[in-house]
Amino acid sequence: MPGLLRGIARTAVISGTATAVSNRVSRRQAGRWAQQDYDRAAPAPQQAYAAPPPAPAPEPPAEVSMDTKISQLKELGELKEQGVLSEAEFEAQKSRILGS
Repeated sequence: MPGLLRGIARTAVISGTATAVSNRVSRRQAGRWAQQDYDRAAPAPQQAYAAPPPAPAPEPPAEVSMDTKISQLKELGELKEQGVLSEAEFEAQKSRILGS
């Protein structure tokens, strides 16, 4: 009798494993088919939308007066003294102001 029970148990384990594997393969295949159907049904982004119009050319910056530059540099110096700006940030902003 123990041999018979062992055989039945082995058969049950094998058939359960086979069923689980079969179900998993079926779900994966159904997922792949669904993805293929979705890809075929969805329009390609190039076909769905027209290209955006080209951006207008940037206007050249207006000439900044020397008084404006001096006041900006003073404000920048105050921010550095207060510890808001680091030395590197101060130098970068200073060169930007003087370069414009």
